[in-house]
Amino acid sequence: MPLGPKVDFEVLTLPEQEIAHLASLPEVKQACDWLRVAEPKLAQWQMEMARIAAPPFGEAARGVWLAERFRELGLDDVSVDDAGNVLGAHPGQAGPYIALSAHIDTVFPPDTPLDIRLEGSKLLGPGVSDNGAGVIAMLAVAGALQSTAIHPRKPVLFIANVGEEGEGDLRGMRHIFSQQRWLESIAYNVILDGAGTDVIVAEALGSRRFEVTVRGPGGHSWSDYGVPNPIVILARAIEAFSRINIPQSPKTSTNIGVIRGGTSVNSIPESASMRVDIRSASMAEIERLEGAMRQALDESMATEREALRFGARHSTLAAEVAIIGNRPGGELPTDAHILRVIRAVDQHLDNPAQVQRASTDANIPLSLGREAIALGGGGRGGGAHTLQEWFDCSGREFGLRRILLAVLALAGVQE
Repeated sequence: MPLGPKVDFEVLTLPEQEIAHLASLPEVKQACDWLRVAEPKLAQWQMEMARIAAPPFGEAARGVWLAERFRELGLDDVSVDDAGNVLGAHPGQAGPYIALSAHIDTVFPPDTPLDIRLEGSKLLGPGVSDNGAGVIAMLAVAGALQSTAIHPRKPVLFIANVGEEGEGDLRGMRHIFSQQRWLESIAYNVILDGAGTDVIVAEALGSRRFEVTVRGPGGHSWSDYGVPNPIVILARAIEAFSRINIPQSPKTSTNIGVIRGGTSVNSIPESASMRVDIRSASMAEIERLEGAMRQALDESMATEREALRFGARHSTLAAEVAIIGNRPGGELPTDAHILRVIRAVDQHLDNPAQVQRASTDANIPLSLGREAIALGGGGRGGGAHTLQEWFDCSGREFGLRRILLAVLALAGVQE
């Protein structure tokens, strides 16, 4: 039988039957088989990586490990950029990149005991799910593409990025999109973060974080009594700020997560500080609450100056508000191509995922008006950001198949 003409397959209207056609291609079936057979290797990689400390601004050793895996899988142009992001590519025929990324940093300080172990189908230990699950899902998709005869029409860019957690403030993804090369050549962004398959993050939760510091002359609690006490000033500001109205809609939150100050019970401290987190679906609410926080601090400082006793020194009394994190908000239009893709994939897989708002690496491309979503890496996880974190590998294959189909639908496949 003569062969028909070569056909380029690319999902355009994305009804469920077109995704079904993509899933039926022999090379795609082969890739899904690879994902299932590779599970023991994936679990081993997950434990290896989780045993490498990767605190904010300390991800270099884990980056070296990721670069080795990218090369082992046969990705092209493997490199580490100035921020510490590890990049590699699977070639395509032409066109802009489909970016598949996962953050490699954790919330844990460098001296955290990394007792990573496997019990049954569960991996246990800090970082195994957030973001061990996301990083390994990214490696799994790279392995499936490199090990089969799939020919994407658009190239796929794999990014193991730094700086998603805490004070990292999305610095890895910010660096990617500050580079003109990637800003102009990435069409769609699929971010893998944590476990699960039930969520599509298509709305970026904006946040702003502050370190508020009050400084005074300090002194002895008896002989210098009456000298301004930075802890008292800060406490008064906290009390006032805690009474500010927080709306339920748009959903908004505030948190004071760290307080520092003082050296001994009989010393008036020279300084005190707090760290404040403000989040909202509305950037206007973030601005309002920042203003309320600053006003509470100003009023507390003014109250202290008015109440000075015994001619106490106050010339060195000062307050400072420093922004230590600023995550922009944004959201996909409801008719965005990438959102239609993942919904069609979920329809095909009978996966009832819901669109949610969260703070992820997707904040950066979404704030720039680019198409991006964040997905879980499959399996199940819990205890994120604690020493009791866990990840259940059973069922991971379903999540990996979901990610693979979404990436291939965005890239297009030459039959």
